[in-house]
Amino acid sequence: MDNNHQERSQFYLLKQPRFAPLFWTQFLGAFNDNVFKSSLLILIAFSASYQVSMEINALNNIAAMLFILPYFLFSALAGEIAEKYEKSFLIRRIKLFEIAIMACAGVAFYFSHVAGLLLLLFCAGAQSTFFAPIKYSIMPQHLHSDELVGGNALVESGTFLAILLGTILGGVLTKIDNGTMWISLCILIVAFIGWLSSRKIPIAEAACPDITIKFNPFTETLKTLKIGRETHSVYLASLAISWFWFLGGSYLTQLPNYTKVVLNGDQTIVTLLLALFSIGIAIGSLLCERLSGHKIELGLVPLGSIGLTVFGVDLFFAHSASETTIGFIAFISIPANIRVLVDFVMIGVSGGLYIVPLYAMVQERSDPKKRSRTIAALNILNAAFMVTSAIFAMLFLSVMELSIPQFFMVIAIMNAVVAWYIYRTIPEFLMRFIIWMITHTMYRVKHTDLHNIPDEGAAVIVCNHVSYMDAMIIAGACHRPIRFVMFKPIYNMPVLNFVFRTAKAIPIHSKSVDPETYETAFSKISEELNNEEVICIFPEGKLTTNGDIDTFKNGIEKILQRNPVPVVPMALKGLWGSFFSHKDGNALTRRPRRFWSKVELAATPAIAPGDATAETLEQEVKSLRGTAC
Repeated sequence: MDNNHQERSQFYLLKQPRFAPLFWTQFLGAFNDNVFKSSLLILIAFSASYQVSMEINALNNIAAMLFILPYFLFSALAGEIAEKYEKSFLIRRIKLFEIAIMACAGVAFYFSHVAGLLLLLFCAGAQSTFFAPIKYSIMPQHLHSDELVGGNALVESGTFLAILLGTILGGVLTKIDNGTMWISLCILIVAFIGWLSSRKIPIAEAACPDITIKFNPFTETLKTLKIGRETHSVYLASLAISWFWFLGGSYLTQLPNYTKVVLNGDQTIVTLLLALFSIGIAIGSLLCERLSGHKIELGLVPLGSIGLTVFGVDLFFAHSASETTIGFIAFISIPANIRVLVDFVMIGVSGGLYIVPLYAMVQERSDPKKRSRTIAALNILNAAFMVTSAIFAMLFLSVMELSIPQFFMVIAIMNAVVAWYIYRTIPEFLMRFIIWMITHTMYRVKHTDLHNIPDEGAAVIVCNHVSYMDAMIIAGACHRPIRFVMFKPIYNMPVLNFVFRTAKAIPIHSKSVDPETYETAFSKISEELNNEEVICIFPEGKLTTNGDIDTFKNGIEKILQRNPVPVVPMALKGLWGSFFSHKDGNALTRRPRRFWSKVELAATPAIAPGDATAETLEQEVKSLRGTAC
């Protein structure tokens, strides 16, 4: 991976044959589902040709249930099929099924056959159920590890924009002359274009061709959920994603009543709020790659969850109802309503920051042979949480008789509780958040040639030691997890100790002062290298007191004697004189001269273990750093 590759925007993936056809296939599929679903629900509610004896709200709930029911019935089967067969072949067959569904829907629209349309809505849900695990499990096969965040960002933003555009178009088509004819023509053409796009998706070999497929919704669903729990961090990430769908379902389901009862707005305001929420999701998703530096940055997840709570709570205070029903222009002319609009945008932005790293984490950390079934388990959880959100809404709004703003307040507080539980159970999220905040507020970090750190296998990084923040800056910049070897007094510092413990840093002290810690450290280093981890050491053994690079100790040679692995020289530039450096005295006992710092982190090609002595590595790091201390 070269620097140009790392610096590219995620949008370059839309020009890549290994990603673009998948993106447009899923975008058109989501768009088509929502054109069909929204036009059906509007026609049932307002067209005399579609009148049924059942109460409209009940029928809307049945329609929503029919679309989501396949996720419970078929997700396990979909995951097994996605594991057993080549994925591009499966996608093409699924898109042919979509064409058949939409062709039948056109006939049902012509005859105003409500029962047939509801059955076809169930079929559309089934088609989406079989596509979902393939969509997410195929990406790691076609994208590099540093492209996963960008790929997921494009997919998530595309999905929500497709939902928005499909919902709007479905509503527009129902209002024009011969609307059902145009709806039928639209959904059939879009399905056909989606199939053409799917034909360009590259081959993605079966992950587990020997798997035995069994169609037993109950037992196979339980088995799939069990697979989803095999990796604890992946399971909790899946729960966190499903929680977002709980929140999203809660907000979007209440939009019409919130607009009518609380804001006293018309249908255009519902569309406006839906648009702002969807655009916010797209913005937040697309920001992830830039904020994460092309790697899976779990530190963005707490940032997103904070936003979901803060702006969710603010919705309780933000509304200001007019005395009469108002439209778009009148609504935005009321200053208090701008706050409502900002809240919906920022809830969406926060949601995008929250879910994209989580999806990428699930993809990366899942067993490749079980990835599709892990995604299938996630889809089951998503469906369950969305159904639960409807139950909670009925409980709070109908039984407990809360107002909708009060309901928004409750779910925002619930989000804070859920976030606290997740970050307490997996401290890695909070640790990465602390690192991300520090490295994106106090420092502006430029990366040079970090691709020299190998993508796989054991390696040792050696770097000069300038400040107490060195390890955090390196950890925030590198795409692989790094095990730092830390001077024990620094390792034990408040706040930093939490970060270093969570990052599995290795404390070390001089042999004369603490021989037990010294020997334990080298044993642990050897163990981590045997596990093909990356170790980072600061061979000077202490922070510089004058800005110069001190003599490298021979500990690196002892490490390489036990584990002859490649060594990557690295240099930090620009930290001398920063907040946590020792310029003009101890950083912890004197007032710093500089809070903001421009920092560069550079690396050279790896050196073979036979050529890596303390002296040669010291010269390499000095040469790499140059005069920019």
